[in-house]
Amino acid sequence: MQVIYGMNPLLESLERDGGTLEKIIIAEGRGGEPFHKLLKLAGQKGVRTEIRDKAFLDRLAGQKAHQGVVGICKTYGQAGIEDLLAGEGDQDNRELVLILDGITDPRNLGALIRTAHCCGAGSVIVPQNRSASVTATAVKASAGAVNYIPVAVAANLSRAIDLMKKKGFWIYGADAGEGKAVYDLDYDRPVGLIMGSEGKGIRPLIKSKCDYLVSVPMLGQINSLNVSVAAGIIMYEIMRKQGRI
Repeated sequence: MQVIYGMNPLLESLERDGGTLEKIIIAEGRGGEPFHKLLKLAGQKGVRTEIRDKAFLDRLAGQKAHQGVVGICKTYGQAGIEDLLAGEGDQDNRELVLILDGITDPRNLGALIRTAHCCGAGSVIVPQNRSASVTATAVKASAGAVNYIPVAVAANLSRAIDLMKKKGFWIYGADAGEGKAVYDLDYDRPVGLIMGSEGKGIRPLIKSKCDYLVSVPMLGQINSLNVSVAAGIIMYEIMRKQGRI
């Protein structure tokens, strides 16, 4: 069972299309304008609602701050990689794709999905293994962005990258130690940007698939950035070089 919790993520999901939600559970005694808006939207979208005691919602949300509302939803991350790269649909899907390798913290995953959406990426690819899933924590950290950007799960990330190359993508990997400064490279082609874990970076096999390694120049005494911050800087530069901003 997949759950999302919190007023804003649920409103985002309903305002988009409601298609991922099967049911919304509201804590007894909750009221106010946001809840009335939620109930109205749920009715318009045909999403069932039910009232349960707060302890039930606590169990569903894993004791996290659910604000008195939890949604039962279909599994995220079911977009097919072949569909994303097929050449149909939004042109952005063929300009910039964010590829994640070894992101095991669901909060970082959610932040990266949010950053990818805000930075103009058309989709996000995550590996099936050694990766966080799009759980309730990730959905909340994405601030609803999972409702607006396709997230595909790759059974074999290396093969997915090979497929992207066949489709005309050039692969750039973020590497603080070996990469060229993000401002010194061109991005005049469809780009697949790989971000690795903050501790270990991109795995050697995946790194060997990169056409270029890219880094963010830094000042100060700390030599690393949060992965979603680094991804945002790089993706905005890619968009700028592609003439999209």
